[in-house]
Amino acid sequence: MYDKTVRRRRAVLVLLVVLSLLLLSVYFGEAPSGRLHAVQRGFLTIVSPIQDGANKALKPVRDLFGWFGDTLHAKSQRDQLLKQVDKLRGEVVAEQAEKRSYRELLSLYHLDQLGVGDYRPVTATVVYKSPNLWYSTVVIDKGESSGVHDNDPVINGEGLVGKVAVAASDGAVVDLITDSSMGVSARVGTSTATGIVQPKVGDPNDLLLQYLPTNASAVAGEDVVTSGTVSPPDNSLYPPGILIGQVTSVNEESAYKSVNVHPAVNLHDLDVVQVLTAGPGSRAAVVGSVATSLPAHGPTSGREEQLASTQVGG
Repeated sequence: MYDKTVRRRRAVLVLLVVLSLLLLSVYFGEAPSGRLHAVQRGFLTIVSPIQDGANKALKPVRDLFGWFGDTLHAKSQRDQLLKQVDKLRGEVVAEQAEKRSYRELLSLYHLDQLGVGDYRPVTATVVYKSPNLWYSTVVIDKGESSGVHDNDPVINGEGLVGKVAVAASDGAVVDLITDSSMGVSARVGTSTATGIVQPKVGDPNDLLLQYLPTNASAVAGEDVVTSGTVSPPDNSLYPPGILIGQVTSVNEESAYKSVNVHPAVNLHDLDVVQVLTAGPGSRAAVVGSVATSLPAHGPTSGREEQLASTQVGG
C-alpha cells in the first residue's frame, strides 16, 4: 500500500514537470497576444492589488523588525563607545595625576632655594587623608628612618602645609595648618609686626591671623608669611618667609587687629610634600631646641612673650 502511494506521487510529480515544460515552451513560442500571455496578464491584474495591500499591511511589521535590528546595532555600538570612553578617561586621569605630581616636585625643587638652607628637605608622599570634613591631618610615607622628627615643618610648592605631629619609623602624622592645635607665628608682607595664625572657628577652609598691633598695616591681597619665631600654642620653629596665605579682610573691632587669611596651599588635594628636617647639631636644630624649651605664654605677656619668640635669624 505504501509503495503504491509513493509511485502515485512520483507519477504526479513527473506529470507536473512535463506539463510545466510544455507550458513554458508554448508560452515562449507564442506571440505576445497569445492566450497564455493573456492569462498571465489577467492573473497579474487580479493578484497585484492583493500584493500591494499585503505589502502595505506588512510594512509596519517590517519597519518594526527593522527598528529592533537598528536599535540592537546602535546599542552594541554605544556599548563599544562607552568602553572606549572609560578607557580614555582612565588614561586622561592617569596622565593628569602624573603631570600634577611632576609640577609639585618641580615646585618643591625651586622651593629648596627659598631661605630654608638650614634645613634638610625630605620629600614624602601623602598616603592617607583624614576622612572628616576638616581634613586636619594627613599621613606621609617618611619617618624617623629618613630623619623626620616631631614638630618638623611641612611644606609643598605652594607654601606651608603644617608640622609633623607624630613621627614613627617609616611614616608620620602631619597636622595641617587648619588643625585646632596649630598656631603659627606670622607677619603680613614685609611688616615686622607678628601675630599668630590659627584655624578660623567655624570655617575649616580659612585661617585667622590674630594679636597684631592696632597700628600694623594689612591690606586685602597681601601675603602672610612665617615670621621665624615660636609662638604658643605651637612648639615648632618654622623658617621665616614661608608663604601661609593671602589676606582676605581685616577686623579692627577688638583691642588687637585680626586678619582673615585664605591658605595658599590646597589642603584638600595634597599628594607630595617636603618635611624640613634639622640634623643633630645643625644651626636649625640648636635654635629650634632653645626656642621650644622656653616657657610658653599668651600674646599679652609683655617681656615674657619676647623671650618665648626667638628669632631664627638670631
